[in-house]
Amino acid sequence: MREDEILLLETSFAEVYAARDAAAPLFYERLFVHDPSLRRLFGDTDMAAQGQKLFSALRLVVASLRNLPAVVPVLEDLAVRHVSYGVRDAHYETVGAALIETLSLYFGPRFTAEMRAAWTSAYATVAQVMIAAAHRVSAPEAGLDADAHLRPAPAAVL
Repeated sequence: MREDEILLLETSFAEVYAARDAAAPLFYERLFVHDPSLRRLFGDTDMAAQGQKLFSALRLVVASLRNLPAVVPVLEDLAVRHVSYGVRDAHYETVGAALIETLSLYFGPRFTAEMRAAWTSAYATVAQVMIAAAHRVSAPEAGLDADAHLRPAPAAVL
């Protein structure tokens, strides 16, 4: 990822992080609009606490953009936990759509094509790492492709 993209992610995240108490509920609203069946994965979870976890994870990723290998084990552990919650590959696409939509609504006309591309690319990298880790733990039981993580990343990712 280029330095200007990293700076764009850092500055835009700092702004939305400051408003996380409003942004997190907006994210989950958009997530459940995109796929109402995902609500069942959260059960009786305290959604305010869940929003804090979401923003803590995003903060870690954004802070690690210049050293992505450092955050990969954390993302892999997170993915393994998400498998036990019932998260599937298709859910990552839905989460990505909800994230981009949330940012678009938050920033309005300031959500430029460049900002959208940077966030989309960063999320694609996170999702790819997490899906690969999920496949490694799920492959024996579910017949998933355990070697999916060996495939090259799309050109537009970090």
